[in-house]
Amino acid sequence: MTETRTTLREHEGDLVVEAVDHVAEDVVALTLVDPDGDALPPWTPGAHVDLLLGDGLVRQYSLCSDPADSRVIRVGVLRAPDSRGGSAYVHEQVTVGSTVRVRGPRNHFSFVASPRYVFVAGGIGITPLLPMMAEAEAAGADWHLWYGGRSRSSMAFVDELAAYGDRVTLVPQDESGILDLGAILGAPRADTLVYVCGPEGLLTAVEATCESGWAPGSLHLERFAAKETEAPAGGERSFELVLASSGVTLTVPPDRSVFDVIQDAGISVLGSCHEGICGTCEQLVLEGEVDHRDSVLNEAEQAANDAMMVCVSRCRSDRLVLDL
Repeated sequence: MTETRTTLREHEGDLVVEAVDHVAEDVVALTLVDPDGDALPPWTPGAHVDLLLGDGLVRQYSLCSDPADSRVIRVGVLRAPDSRGGSAYVHEQVTVGSTVRVRGPRNHFSFVASPRYVFVAGGIGITPLLPMMAEAEAAGADWHLWYGGRSRSSMAFVDELAAYGDRVTLVPQDESGILDLGAILGAPRADTLVYVCGPEGLLTAVEATCESGWAPGSLHLERFAAKETEAPAGGERSFELVLASSGVTLTVPPDRSVFDVIQDAGISVLGSCHEGICGTCEQLVLEGEVDHRDSVLNEAEQAANDAMMVCVSRCRSDRLVLDL
């Protein structure tokens, strides 16, 4: 399998909740099916979907079912203590038989073939790793999961993980402290890929640990929150925006995003998080030097300068041309 940023065409439709399972303290797993029993769009490990929850609520959740089962998809939803409405809606209003509008799938966390893997999960970050581990197991790869959480009761899908035996190490913080990244990642190997998902503190710590010794491209991660970015020293600047397929030329002022300017011009562009973390608004770049401010593309993908997240990223040159 080769790595791609976005491998699947966008779909949008209503699905029915077949099951709501409580898989940990404050975590439910929703199993969704087509109301007519039709096959669902194909997806690959690492993919996520948007749930359109009404009143403008759109939230992204990683798929954690079996990609080979085209009848169902499953997502795990943590009820966040500081919920802005999405997770509370799911926990309080979504029940068996509910209809939920789903958009996607899309994949910015693709699973790359390797003889060996180290998986690191923090909390609900276990969800995208579940189908990855299943694929690694099926391929005969050597792998190990290190899974940290506040407590054993808060850690989702531990019953499923038990089937993997000693390939899985659970690290409940109240019993064992935090994940020892030095021990887990302290011996870099050229034949190994590292996949990590979880809270920002964990991701930042893993990035710092892998900077020493691990080969470029070894680390793969997915963020739930946007990375902090610094504003340009001279402040924001305006630039010309050309939408090649639409035949439209616009100006992006310092106080407006590329996404907003496109929408204001009456041109359809999908968006969701508006924070540069979900990848919904990705557009192909034909010309211009992109000022990448997203948390989706890795360093190599940003350096390629052929795509951008128009909700947050801008342009360093005077002219930006998109294939839109």
